[in-house]
Amino acid sequence: MPIDQHISEEELRQSIELLFFAYRDFTGEADAILEDYGFGRAHHRVIYFVKRNPSLTVNDLLKILKITKQSLARVLGQLVREGFVEQTTDTKDRRRRTLTLTTKGEKLETHLTKCQGARMTRAFEVSGAEAADGFKKVLSEMINSEDRQRYTGGGPHTD
Repeated sequence: MPIDQHISEEELRQSIELLFFAYRDFTGEADAILEDYGFGRAHHRVIYFVKRNPSLTVNDLLKILKITKQSLARVLGQLVREGFVEQTTDTKDRRRRTLTLTTKGEKLETHLTKCQGARMTRAFEVSGAEAADGFKKVLSEMINSEDRQRYTGGGPHTD
């Protein structure tokens, strides 16, 4: 469909429906893996973004996830207690806490990303490079402008 052509109601609904199904399947396999650890999607997001942003601060993670401190404290506390994430106090500013994955956390993140990456790789291979570029562009345009400015393709920036 050409860019300048109006998107019909039906095309829009088909796209929304596909997004619902794709999200269900994209998260489904990861959910099963997380369940074995007693974790949920919030744990997955923390692990993922800590991996993508080494030495991420707790405040910057809150900005990325857009959740309350209380919600993060529950999830992060469990990940720290169970040895998936290490939380360190900054030597220059004792109020700052930085997060890194432990070896155990790295293994889980790799397993989850391989699982989801395989699904995306198959879809990109079938759809082609132009479709993959278009897909990333569509997703980029769907997120709010603040996060779009943070995202660089190498992990979000939290400035």
